[in-house]
Amino acid sequence: MEMIKVSANSRTSAVAGAIAGVVREHKRAEVQAIGAGAVNQAIKALVLAKGYLEGDGISIVAVPEFVDVDIDGKVRTAIKLVIDPR
Repeated sequence: MEMIKVSANSRTSAVAGAIAGVVREHKRAEVQAIGAGAVNQAIKALVLAKGYLEGDGISIVAVPEFVDVDIDGKVRTAIKLVIDPR
């Protein structure tokens, strides 16, 4: 399962569809965002994905955590959302 990476310019509906698809297929998804704009898009996508999955009878829960990510030799702190069925 691949990490779903979100940027400040990501379309929320596209990210929501990716989250819902991964949860349907793998029963779990992980979303990563760096920066306030990206975290905002990730949270909005999570809310949309929750609605998509409720139509299939799947209730989800998301647990946020900090992770360090190496980008071009620099360590950045990202927010990772671990999404599991409830």
